[in-house]
Amino acid sequence: MGEITEERKKLLDSLFEVISLISEGNYVYICDMEYDYSRWSKAAVDVFDLPSEYMYRAGDIWEEHIHPEDRESYHRSVEEIFSESSNRHDMQYRALKADGKYAVCTCRGVVIKNRAGIPAYFTGVIRNHGLQGHMDTLTGLRNQYSFFEDLQSRIKDNTPCCICMVGIRKFTEINEVYGYHFGNTVLQRFGRYLYDRVGDKGNIYRLDGTKFALISDVLTVEEARNGYDRLRAYFRKGIEVDGADISLEMNCGYLTLDEFEVNDQTIYACLNFAYGESKNRRQGDAVRFYNDVTDESRHRIEMLNTIRLSIPSGCEGFYLLYQPVVDARSEKISGAEALLRWKSDDYGVVPPDLFIPVLETDPQFPELGRWILRTALTEAKRMFEDNPDFVVNVNLSYTQLERPDFVDRVKMILQDTDYPPDHLCLELTERCRLLDIDLLKNAITNLRGIGIKVALDDFGTGFASIGLVKALPLDTIKIDRSFVSEIEHDNMERQLIRHFTDLAATFGARVCVEGIETSAMRDILREYSVNSFQGYYYSKPIVMDELLKWEPKTAKV
Repeated sequence: MGEITEERKKLLDSLFEVISLISEGNYVYICDMEYDYSRWSKAAVDVFDLPSEYMYRAGDIWEEHIHPEDRESYHRSVEEIFSESSNRHDMQYRALKADGKYAVCTCRGVVIKNRAGIPAYFTGVIRNHGLQGHMDTLTGLRNQYSFFEDLQSRIKDNTPCCICMVGIRKFTEINEVYGYHFGNTVLQRFGRYLYDRVGDKGNIYRLDGTKFALISDVLTVEEARNGYDRLRAYFRKGIEVDGADISLEMNCGYLTLDEFEVNDQTIYACLNFAYGESKNRRQGDAVRFYNDVTDESRHRIEMLNTIRLSIPSGCEGFYLLYQPVVDARSEKISGAEALLRWKSDDYGVVPPDLFIPVLETDPQFPELGRWILRTALTEAKRMFEDNPDFVVNVNLSYTQLERPDFVDRVKMILQDTDYPPDHLCLELTERCRLLDIDLLKNAITNLRGIGIKVALDDFGTGFASIGLVKALPLDTIKIDRSFVSEIEHDNMERQLIRHFTDLAATFGARVCVEGIETSAMRDILREYSVNSFQGYYYSKPIVMDELLKWEPKTAKV
């Protein structure tokens, strides 16, 4: 058969480019049948971990990726093509991807004959049904499937790049005031502006909702941030859409991909976290996710990638510590808060503030949340023998509460662990403010309906406001440590505690004060209607075996 000539290879490339232009969303392949030499789409090479875009005997190589149950049919079809007993190839099979999972693919191909009627080329397309096309039909931009595909390609090829996520704030109000058709026009205008201004610097994508992304191999983070500032200023001035002048506000998160021992989902989680910080804490200012070097001389994103990958592996490396909650009068233990930790041989113990805020925005967090709850309930049952009134507190993330099956999942775990619901208290964390108040109220009402207690954590900070206490049925309000850190010297803090406890009493809620560090703080807080204490004066977070042996603290002078 011999080696393909340069002239034939150039012709092969030309035919490949022509077919690619009309095959958006599919993997293209073309084979010079005389030499059995093929060119395949780079996207297919990356997704299925093929040797190269250019391959001899590509059919045999591809056959090794076909699911064993589908391989015989595939082999027979390709054999018919090369034996000239068939001119068409049309079948569906499962193909093994680089991540070890199978993708359902439909493959169609035809034989192109030369003037003498001899088969010259076998060409066609493979549709990966998991990708659902690569173009956004509304804006004409590449979609989120293309985004992840291109991101995977850069990780695989170790190509440094700057990645930005931008979006429109309060877009729901535009739809409500002007209608969905108008809103779609705004998105089209916004996408077109992005493409016109920075399309020559990288690829622009429309992600979900009002989010857009940029992947650029040439822009620095400073140039990207400055570009966002110009974008923000332009739309703040207002644009005319269908006769109406509207002003748009933006959000932006960005990062640099320069370490490649990660996967695309980890990068996306970090990018989403930075975007969320811009939206929820920084009023739309651009927020960069810094890939800092950790104490172990490893980069933060690489560390987060390792932690994320441990979730589907049975939550390997995660464990719980418990900080006692004591009765404010007797100082006897009444419960404990379960606190998540993670450790590995490479990183040691990783502080929770380095990974929990990012994981809370990750689609995998509900799985981790179920592991936390199941583990906490299983371990807490050991306390009942000596303390039948013991209550374990478990923190909730908004990504758990927004799932429609959340309450049913909690019930199932209670049933599986044979744990009494009235000995469980679920704490609403700061990010739960992102949820619709009616959804939140409905979930809490259902939880309390089966006996579960609900606490509002970090009262006085972030979302934990008086309005929430009024709107939600709560059993306990936990006052944040920042309101008592100077209570020994600051009369204002004492006044605040008085107001907080009066508020709790108005709504029939108990009060727990966090951050108790000294006996003096304890003594001052006993002057108010505080029910329980939590803090380092009593105990740092400890493992369950130590909690079982924990004794009430004697008063210090």
